Amino acid sequence: MDKIFDNIWVLRITAFILAILLFFYVKAEMTDKKETTSNSNVDIITDVPLEVYYDSENLIVTGLPETVDVTIEGPMQIVFRTKLQKDFKVFVDLNSLLIGEHRVTIQHENFSPKLDVTIEPSEVDIIIEEKVTQQFKVDPEINNRLIADGYILKSMTAEPSEVIITGAKSVIENISYVKATVTSQEGIKESFTQEANVKVLDNNLNKLDVFIEPEKVNVTVEVIEYSRNIPVTLLRTGTPREGVIVHQLVTDTEYVELFGPKSIIDSLESLVVEFDVSEIESSGNYEVPLELPAGATKLSEETIVVRANVTKTQTESIIEETTSDDENSSETKSEETDSNVSNSFTDEFPNN
Repeated sequence: MDKIFDNIWVLRITAFILAILLFFYVKAEMTDKKETTSNSNVDIITDVPLEVYYDSENLIVTGLPETVDVTIEGPMQIVFRTKLQKDFKVFVDLNSLLIGEHRVTIQHENFSPKLDVTIEPSEVDIIIEEKVTQQFKVDPEINNRLIADGYILKSMTAEPSEVIITGAKSVIENISYVKATVTSQEGIKESFTQEANVKVLDNNLNKLDVFIEPEKVNVTVEVIEYSRNIPVTLLRTGTPREGVIVHQLVTDTEYVELFGPKSIIDSLESLVVEFDVSEIESSGNYEVPLELPAGATKLSEETIVVRANVTKTQTESIIEETTSDDENSSETKSEETDSNVSNSFTDEFPNN
């Protein structure tokens, strides 16, 4: 046997045969690889929902994307079937993690072993916190520039007036405002009710990621015409008649309510009511019309009652008494004349 391998020709023939076998083996491998490569396909499945496993009743997880993109590479038929059926799953399991910050790897399952799977992003930084639920009062709001000139916002109420907010403990502690904003066209003159979304904001007016129940409330906006109570000032005008002395003019109406634009109403210190004393002769109550100031829209009342205290001079009283005596004397004389005439008539024509 040793003599056979000592023969140089035997060694040469054996080496030649091995070389031929190696050649065909390498060729076959390259052919298989080429065929596999020619049948391979790459596709991206976007917006794949990311499933998260954790204690959702007591914990809140922030930092996880809602969806991821999955790239699959492999035989065309398998790639096509996988994309069409979508019977795979992309998930993170956080059940073994404690409260705090973590970097987790996104996992997958139910993909064919013949596929190369790449997930974007493959890792994410998350924060696990305690879940907190708290009740907050809703603050309704509206842009005051939408209210018409001459009108003001009397009140705003939300129904329900409070909402339940759930979120991470650090987020709940950072809540500064819970608002429900109503919108409308400019020139609001009437009260109205509108449904509004509830917004939860921090001190810098950044929107916070929380769960709100309910997410919408009904906001009632009460708008009224602007008014203010203005003091009444009596202004005596005219000259009293001869023999008439006006001692005092007073009114029980101290204030009247004046309606109109705020800039005009607030600029008025009082409502001046003119009273012409030349029109009165005796004490009593006089009804005086009120004049609407320029720019105002209406008054709470159209007239006020002014009480005048008046006396007449002695000269006029004497004249009145003299006139009264003359009238009485004239009446007496007339009665006497009538009596005499009657008696004379009786004497001349006695009864039969």
